[in-house]
Amino acid sequence: MSGAALGLEIVFVFFLALFLLHRYGDFKKQHRLVIIGTLLAWYLCFLIVFILPLDVSTTIYNRCKHAAANSSPTENSNITGFHATATPVPSQHPCFKPWSYIPDGIMPIFWRVVYWTSQFLTWILLPFMQSYARSGGFSITGKIKTALIENAIYYGTYLLIFGAFLIYVAVNPHLHLEWNQLQTIGIAAANTWGLFLLVLLLGYGLVEIPRSYWNGAKRGYLLMKTYFKAAKLMTEKADAEETLEDVMEEVRKVNESIKYNHPLRKCVDTILKKCPTEYQEKMGRNMDDYEDFDEKHNTYPSEKSLVKLHKQVIYSVQRHRRTQVQWQILLEQAFYLEDVAKNETSATHQFVHTFQSPEPENKFLQYFYNPTVEWYWECLLRPWFYRILAVVLSIFSVIVVWSECTFFSTTPVLSLFAVFIQLAEKTYNYIYIEIACFLSIFFLSICVYSTVFRIRVFNYYYLASHHQTDAYSLLFSGMLFCRLTPPLCLNFLGLTHMDSSISHQNTQPTAYTSIMGSMKVLSFIADGFYIYYPMLVVILCIATYFSLGTRCLNLLGFQQFMGDNDMTSDLVDEGKELIRRVI
Repeated sequence: MSGAALGLEIVFVFFLALFLLHRYGDFKKQHRLVIIGTLLAWYLCFLIVFILPLDVSTTIYNRCKHAAANSSPTENSNITGFHATATPVPSQHPCFKPWSYIPDGIMPIFWRVVYWTSQFLTWILLPFMQSYARSGGFSITGKIKTALIENAIYYGTYLLIFGAFLIYVAVNPHLHLEWNQLQTIGIAAANTWGLFLLVLLLGYGLVEIPRSYWNGAKRGYLLMKTYFKAAKLMTEKADAEETLEDVMEEVRKVNESIKYNHPLRKCVDTILKKCPTEYQEKMGRNMDDYEDFDEKHNTYPSEKSLVKLHKQVIYSVQRHRRTQVQWQILLEQAFYLEDVAKNETSATHQFVHTFQSPEPENKFLQYFYNPTVEWYWECLLRPWFYRILAVVLSIFSVIVVWSECTFFSTTPVLSLFAVFIQLAEKTYNYIYIEIACFLSIFFLSICVYSTVFRIRVFNYYYLASHHQTDAYSLLFSGMLFCRLTPPLCLNFLGLTHMDSSISHQNTQPTAYTSIMGSMKVLSFIADGFYIYYPMLVVILCIATYFSLGTRCLNLLGFQQFMGDNDMTSDLVDEGKELIRRVI
């Protein structure tokens, strides 16, 4: 079984990343490089999370093996008469090899390849691909040129900082840094930036995820929130339609002014291909004029203005399509939640749908998930399941918050994650160690990654399901994952005291920690920022619990769902009326 667990997880994580990307991206319409870049970024980050528990169990076994090898000659060298032999370690010694053991030398190479590939993606390739995908250029050369110009300041800033640092090291006679130390400084700088963002997202997710399940168990809560979303989405949908009409009017004018024999006609044809079919048909009816463009002194748009128009067309069409799809999905969700509310008082315990799905139901699923089972689950069991799940997740959140505030204490050990792992390490229960590590880092990852999927920065960054996420947002999410995952894993190793810089023990580090180098080069970061900054999660959790961010957004005019707000009630009533009109 040596290395088999690693191979199985590598394959499983790949299909997991592929499944999620298929849910948010559009394999048919989006550029292949965008799909490949995002898939690789997501895959590497998920892979780190899934493989790290195997690294922990392998490290604990290696520590045990090393300790047994060092203690055997001393303990077993009892000389009695002429018999001076060293007794080998008994076969019942607890240092048995775990089933998921990874041979020596594999993990350091594996982590080095995964880490540096992800860093290359997040700092160099993905930002360039973002600008390339967002560019309105009509040729590969034009898009590359635009991407290079947009990223010149981005790359130049980092080169300037790094160059200034090298000059400082060169002129300072007291500093003699080797290449490994410079590499460690670069890793520390990237991890510091990632940890800063990590704590912000973690503080939100630790509170919001349990609360979302607890509120989901309340009668009518999800329906009221759906009405609220409907009112907001209708406003966004109307704005998207108006924007598309304005952009299509500009395209129509350009299409009529630039004839077939104009040098920029190919650019116009490229723009027309990006327009919705109905607009293409309207504009195609007036395309029979082959008038020479030189015969009249008309003012023709420049190539630069066409590039800008092309970019507007791509954005407006994608936004319009997304709002249309989201509206249909929201309608189906509202109808179903209304059915749940109606069926709660049903005496027959049979779930009755107001609108039947146009798609044929799966026979196998229909047999087991019949109307009776559906009624018991939706009207009786699901609320209680959500409440229990919310309580369990709340306990996990409390454990995380406590451990984040106390993981620097080694005598006594106050971090509950470290207590659990050390208890399992005494008995060398590798299955328990791997399960505990996986559940811990998986919960931390869910809190952080789910926040990345939830947040929305106007219309520039928004991960929309059902294949409605644009290329820019997909690539930006890949950048965030690659920047958040390394500090997330280091933070987890600190919580479990598997990081020697936290435990202050001269023990064998994990392979993942070893590639990060010794943080003693930057003691003010290793002994200061990394230790005390995670405590900020307490303040962020309190702010999230009292919805301070939501209240601030409401004050700024960005309406958010709040049960005790008059504006929320008005939008709920508006959304309810919109749903009734559709019926």
